[in-house]
Amino acid sequence: MKTLFSILFLSLLAPIGAEPRTNVLFIAVDDLRPELGCYGKEEILSPHIDKLAAQGTLFTRAYCQVAVCGASRASLMTGLRPTWKRFLTYNTFAEKDAPGARTVAEELKGAGYHCISNGKIFHNKKDTADRSWSEAPWKPEVGGASFLDPSSKDMIGGTKKRGPVLESPEVADNAYPDGQIADKTIADLKRMTKSKKPFFLACGFLKPHLPFYAPKKYWDLYDRQAIEIADNRKRPQNAPDQLTGSAEIHSYHDRGLTYNDDAWHRACRHGYYACVSYVDAQVGRIMKTLDQLDIRKNTVVVLWGDHGWHLGEHDFWGKHNVMHLSTRSPLIVSTPGSKGGQTCDRLVEFVDLYPTILDLVGLKTTNSELEGFSFKPLLDKPRMLWKKAAFSRYGPAVSLITPRFNFVRFKDGEKMLFDLNSDPEENLNLATYPKQKENLARLEKMLRAGWENVLPPSARPKN
Repeated sequence: MKTLFSILFLSLLAPIGAEPRTNVLFIAVDDLRPELGCYGKEEILSPHIDKLAAQGTLFTRAYCQVAVCGASRASLMTGLRPTWKRFLTYNTFAEKDAPGARTVAEELKGAGYHCISNGKIFHNKKDTADRSWSEAPWKPEVGGASFLDPSSKDMIGGTKKRGPVLESPEVADNAYPDGQIADKTIADLKRMTKSKKPFFLACGFLKPHLPFYAPKKYWDLYDRQAIEIADNRKRPQNAPDQLTGSAEIHSYHDRGLTYNDDAWHRACRHGYYACVSYVDAQVGRIMKTLDQLDIRKNTVVVLWGDHGWHLGEHDFWGKHNVMHLSTRSPLIVSTPGSKGGQTCDRLVEFVDLYPTILDLVGLKTTNSELEGFSFKPLLDKPRMLWKKAAFSRYGPAVSLITPRFNFVRFKDGEKMLFDLNSDPEENLNLATYPKQKENLARLEKMLRAGWENVLPPSARPKN
């Protein structure tokens, strides 16, 4: 009895001061908008990400803070919002824009986690590398714009003299970078199961970012002629001149296609879909490994896209504005023991991910500079009262997104207002309508008041 009592006593004491044991698998997908089966896009073949969504909570109203990859990632990883002076461009370097700002990986590392970065997490793998990661960040030697089809070498063009916008060679998955990133992540999962430390394993895939390169078998999943193209190809009515699309797609050779005709739209959508299915297959391989290693039961899985993307709507291709299609992004969170198959339509922001991850693994942040807050309560109560608005910006524009409206103000005073209930495709700018005067004033006041003033009392940060 004395021995049994001792064992029970020690077992009660063991958790006190012990290292946290919940792992985090953090999957980023570049330029992925909510164009997935689990988001109701049945024409997209994404079975593995759909399965992950069925095992966790899918957020339908998640927003990035700036619709360009480098700046979005710097904001997410530091938990800081962009301003007119920081986190502005694709090649943002968090170490320079916010010197000394702590990253979520750095905080986890300090709490005893082994932190690994594979592929594209920060835009530049050297950004905060020594502070954030337990090992040197890793990227494949072959880049995302590296073409493999021999015929592609004869198609160099575009504004930056790059290869073709589309490519579909018969190659293995790991001939392209994303297959290699999955290979490395799988190897790291197997290695980390033998470690006594919990891990934060960040895995950043490069596709469906331009150019649209994927093994032929993923292109073969789709019939190009059956692909539906956008039916709102015109600019939004009453939109100011400052609203533009991205010019990034013009960096590549057009393969003889005529920009923005129907054939172009179908070809580029085909390429985007093929790349989504290619990345989905890599996610499936990683999740299968997680299950085989029997560590899913103590691993938080977060999958996110760094911003949205236009697929020909308004004849725009890419991000680089504050339209809803640019700022709304996919987000799926699966936690051990949580209810699966949940959908949450409450407003969440990527700046909230830093405190949420710490909350999910049972850590309290000591970082008083964070400008987001944990949405962990939504995993238990996805319909609870939550924040009234999300904030985003790009170039000369700032945006306030509410459950109903996307309100945009440009630096020169021009405004846009879209009713997302009656006009979800944002075809009509209501900002010039006299009937919207009071509504515009209300939204302007919310925008100027800032993020701390849109939270319900139950969700206000306690600091």
